[in-house]
Amino acid sequence: MERAEEPLTVYTSEIRQPAVTCHPSLENSTMENLNRQKETVFSLVQVKGTWKRKVGQNVKQGIKGRVSAAKIYESTSSSGTTWTVVTPITFTYTVTQTKNLLDPSNDTLLLGHIRDTQQLEAIRSSTRPLKRFIVMDEVVYNLYGSQVTDYLEARHVLYRVLPLPTTEENKSMEMALKILEEVHQFGIDRRTEPIIAIGGGVCLDIVGLAASLYRRRTPYIRVPTTLLSYIDASVGAKTGVNFANCKNKLGTYIAPVAAFLDRSFIQTIPRRHISNGLAEMLKMALMKHRGLFELLETQGQFLLDSKFQSGMVLEDDRIDPASVSTRVAIETMLEELAPNLWEDDLDRLVDFGHLISPELEMKVLPALLHGEAVNIDMAYMVYVACEMGLLTEQEKFRIVCCMLGLELPVWHQDCTFALVQKSLCDRLQHSGGLVRMPLPTGLGRAEIFNDTDEGTLFRAYEKWCDELSTGSLR
Repeated sequence: MERAEEPLTVYTSEIRQPAVTCHPSLENSTMENLNRQKETVFSLVQVKGTWKRKVGQNVKQGIKGRVSAAKIYESTSSSGTTWTVVTPITFTYTVTQTKNLLDPSNDTLLLGHIRDTQQLEAIRSSTRPLKRFIVMDEVVYNLYGSQVTDYLEARHVLYRVLPLPTTEENKSMEMALKILEEVHQFGIDRRTEPIIAIGGGVCLDIVGLAASLYRRRTPYIRVPTTLLSYIDASVGAKTGVNFANCKNKLGTYIAPVAAFLDRSFIQTIPRRHISNGLAEMLKMALMKHRGLFELLETQGQFLLDSKFQSGMVLEDDRIDPASVSTRVAIETMLEELAPNLWEDDLDRLVDFGHLISPELEMKVLPALLHGEAVNIDMAYMVYVACEMGLLTEQEKFRIVCCMLGLELPVWHQDCTFALVQKSLCDRLQHSGGLVRMPLPTGLGRAEIFNDTDEGTLFRAYEKWCDELSTGSLR
């Protein structure tokens, strides 16, 4: 058997953000205040397996032992003693574009998440079989289940494959607990035997949440099988389930150890689901990349017709629309997510299309797919941007025509102005009292706005309904 091609692209994201165990994250002003109190700063040094406090901000020079990046700030007042702990956390994960993921000669699925060369060599030379727990969306299992089991058996893996109906209607804590019960019965090592999720975004979200809960954090791997999950759910750190009739109300921020992207899975999904994924791709184009917008504008029908499979053998992979569009979508998404993986900064361009769509999607479930609801939200926001003078009429026309060319809905009768008002009011509650509305300021450019008045929103809504309620520009 010919050896499978090596992974095309590996994106490695190393995130360093403060995590606090005893006190909220320290802002500069707070640190200055602590310094004025002349509190004692301790570094932490590990010698022979035990950690010891050492006075001083920087004690690395001349110290024998491992020095932690964590610091303890101790201050004493008449009311007592306070220890403030600042602990930077480094989280590294990879996003790998690959081919022939289920070819038994390709070990990416089993070993592609391991970056330590010594550990990798030790596993390859060991006679002990690998052990993996795999959760698959049941529709995906019907298509690829036999290939997955053939792959695992050819690699002599001890495995359990759990097919589940991972739909938006079933995206619940009950589903996550069912996975956890099966994982517990199967038994896995909490550090070296990652759970593998194979399916669309709902499957990846549920499995990610289950893994983050099992022994407080068990590594997991994402294998997206839809276009939407390929460019969206696979590259971030969010996990979640629906709760209280609210989308993703329960969840965590725990990135997978790796996401393996094989575009060949997309060829078996229905055309509507490819349009669904194109909505998230268009989101990144409108916010950040004019070139991607123009590619979708001119090549959208080709991408739909070819299902993101190369239509011809090309010497330069970069000029293939499927390769270029997915690569740019992933890179722009990672640009926005990597510095803000835990959403410490609530001003997020990737929230474009996600201000009204969660309420709309849950209201009409299952009538709209996620990307379809997002596109309806984006279409309305384009009208808001135009009403504010951020976009020209010509730019608005081009964007809506592109959406229609991608076979995406641009209006929905259940997206009432009352729903718009409720959605934006709800957003204030979980966005620090500001609406934080991402809006395009041109093709491939965007800014965050907090001062959009209700009159502007209503005028834009009336024009949106008048022009797009028939599904096409009048």
